[in-house]
Amino acid sequence: MLRIAIAEDEAESRAQLTEFLQQYEEAYSVEMEVSCFPSGVDLVQDYRPEYDIILLDIAMPDMDGMETARHIRQVDEQAVLVFITQMAQYAINGYEVDALDFLLKPVNYDVFAMKLTKAIRRAESREGKRIVLTLASGVQVLQTRDIYYVEIQNHILHYHTNQGEFALRGTMQKAEQELAPYHFSRCSNWCLVNLAYVSQVDKNVVTVAGTPLDISRRNRTAFMAALTRYMGGST
Repeated sequence: MLRIAIAEDEAESRAQLTEFLQQYEEAYSVEMEVSCFPSGVDLVQDYRPEYDIILLDIAMPDMDGMETARHIRQVDEQAVLVFITQMAQYAINGYEVDALDFLLKPVNYDVFAMKLTKAIRRAESREGKRIVLTLASGVQVLQTRDIYYVEIQNHILHYHTNQGEFALRGTMQKAEQELAPYHFSRCSNWCLVNLAYVSQVDKNVVTVAGTPLDISRRNRTAFMAALTRYMGGST
């Protein structure tokens, strides 16, 4: 089931977006759970990373869509953000919060359906799968989307995740084979990065979930190409 949130201060627009989602759900047999919020403040209050897609009106009082998105990104790197605006130029800074796209008011259903399909593909690609790590102390089950990056030191793989760090003996080649289909790419021979958590690239350093990691000269071209494809929504 897809979990979708709408943050829109205009009741009529909220109703229209909800109707469009119901129409899409019936047309494409997609099961959805939709939550509506009359403001960005209401959405971010007690926010938890539980939504697959968030539709955000840009022009909201108290907290506009861009500021709402910044608050969301502090705790949720995975939700697919789509802005709603009356003027396209207001959405140009969406790259700052890894927004996928924007919808121009008045929203047309055909355009809405096309962009929602794109958002669903992105959400599904970020969902990932479960992997099992065999540790010295036992077994740890992880979702690939919860892994920030994997590094290897002295033949020990270190999985850095939102649940902490887990270490086990293994090879980077095997880890890459398992994780590459879920948008992981090597920034160096000793480090495999989840592209969903990349927030900045500065020269030969990539910031992943707040941690700076070196990009090697040998891996730079392939890594930047993979990152560009990912940010562009390619799967």
